[in-house]
Amino acid sequence: MPIWTDGLLRQQLLVLVGVCALLAAGLRLWRPLHQRGLRATWALLNLTVASLLLAALLEASGQPASNAAALVLRQAAQVLGVWAAIQLGTLLLFRILLPGMRIHLPQIAQDLTLAGLTLVWGLLSLRLAGLDPSQLFATSAIMTAVLAFAMQDTLGNVMGGVALQLDNSLRVGEWVQIDDLSGRVVDVRWRFTEIVTRNRETVVVPNSWLMKNRFRVLRRQPGQPLQWRRLVHFNIDQAASPGRVLQVLEQSVRDAGISHVAEAPPASAVLMEIGAGYHRYTLRYWLTDPQFDDPTDSAVRVHALTALAREGIRLGVPVAERWLTQEDEQSRATREQREMARRLAAIRGIALFANLPESEQQILADHLVHAPFVAGSVITRQGAVAHWLYLVIHGEADVVVEGGNGHHGAPAGRTVVARLRDGEFFGEMGLLTGEPRSATVLAVTDVECYRLDKQGFGQVLAARPELAGEISTLLAQRRAATDARLEQSASAVPNRSKDLKARMHAFFSVK
Repeated sequence: MPIWTDGLLRQQLLVLVGVCALLAAGLRLWRPLHQRGLRATWALLNLTVASLLLAALLEASGQPASNAAALVLRQAAQVLGVWAAIQLGTLLLFRILLPGMRIHLPQIAQDLTLAGLTLVWGLLSLRLAGLDPSQLFATSAIMTAVLAFAMQDTLGNVMGGVALQLDNSLRVGEWVQIDDLSGRVVDVRWRFTEIVTRNRETVVVPNSWLMKNRFRVLRRQPGQPLQWRRLVHFNIDQAASPGRVLQVLEQSVRDAGISHVAEAPPASAVLMEIGAGYHRYTLRYWLTDPQFDDPTDSAVRVHALTALAREGIRLGVPVAERWLTQEDEQSRATREQREMARRLAAIRGIALFANLPESEQQILADHLVHAPFVAGSVITRQGAVAHWLYLVIHGEADVVVEGGNGHHGAPAGRTVVARLRDGEFFGEMGLLTGEPRSATVLAVTDVECYRLDKQGFGQVLAARPELAGEISTLLAQRRAATDARLEQSASAVPNRSKDLKARMHAFFSVK
């Protein structure tokens, strides 16, 4: 039975071609990015129109042979026209309608749908033309087997891509790791899976390889946020107390507020290995965005290293390497003199100690400990008990009182009462009276400090008890200025000075 009489009418075919052409033109103007996907549709539409025009010319000649050829061309035009409609329909479905419904499917889903519909239309066309498709398959079974053997790698990739989607083992948008490669899956095609790394490199991985090998997928668990546990390693000197090292490493992350580091579960540290001359510790934290793994690892290392330095915990090296670096007495003495000069300059730059004799300044300088902080660190926390004073050598830090009105850009419940800069000091009340910290100090930039402990100042105070009176007056004035920022009365400076002097004598057991 002729396909033209049982299939689409000529007018209906022309309407179908016209509608497809209008939709394709509109899509090209509206979404230029899909221009490449429309190439097959435009080619089929052009072939359809050309077949119809050529059939019309042959019919006009009136020759019997020309009429037979025109019939074949009209049948071909019908096949091509419907095929073009199938191409355009799958493109609109998978690239316009489904994304508009927030349903994003990989390219292989569109390809499978197009292939299935094209196969169905091909079989239907053969049936309408009076051919039995089953006979065609039977006669071409040997050829099909030969082609399947020759294309086994390609078919393996195709079947691998289908299997990856059917078992949901790999999804577009997920972060994957394959050996030393890590990146985000952007598409799953017939032959390969496309992965884009952080360096914006597009990596093509054959689907058959993914089916045969192991890879890691970072996937959000039901009801849980996306988190990836990262491991950062440190070689620490074996003389350091393991319990103290673990505590410092964990606290360095908890107090830092590093971007992309989850607060829960909290960071944890473990002793992983005991080597010759060092112990290897691992700091484990949870990353919330895999794209920032290296920068976040770096930030965690920076905070951890500065925290270790503040506590005087040194990094460890293998014993064999310790004997490779030798230092003579002269270079060591020069370095120590340079460091002592720097400490004396810090002591002399502070009003509390500027008028002390050089010998007493030397005593204080001998007890200074280097204490670096990175931006965002909590240098000291309100309510904590710590008997030392900080000298700011370089950087800026905010003095924040908890429970304030949130002025000066601080969060609600906090009040910034001062901005500390080079040459300033804080924590004097903890050093001189032993009372808890009255404010929290936050590093605004990287801050380099020296820390003075109770023992060093106690030696100076024991030699000159009258020094307590001079310092207490300065401290009372400093406290009054802070109180004024908090809208409190500053009229009790003399009484407060006497009270501070008495507390200093009691704290240091000075009579």
